Amino acid sequence: MKLVDELYDLYRNKLTGDEEDIDMLTFAFLEEMTREDLINLIADMDEQELFDLMGLYLMESLKGKFAQDDYGQRRINTYHPRNIH
Repeated sequence: MKLVDELYDLYRNKLTGDEEDIDMLTFAFLEEMTREDLINLIADMDEQELFDLMGLYLMESLKGKFAQDDYGQRRINTYHPRNIH
């Protein structure tokens, strides 16, 4: 994505690239954007970029939902343990 390349080129020598820097850069960028700006960026994406964006959004959102719901804590085993001796 052109935007990612531009942000990377602009900040690659100014930041360490660790998760904290990337979070800070991402949130600072989004803070300056309007809804219309974001829609224009999406409209300029090719099909693969759009699928990547939606895939990442869905994966992260679902991870958050399952974590919030403590899904792993309440999960019922769907297999029956067997004695293999």
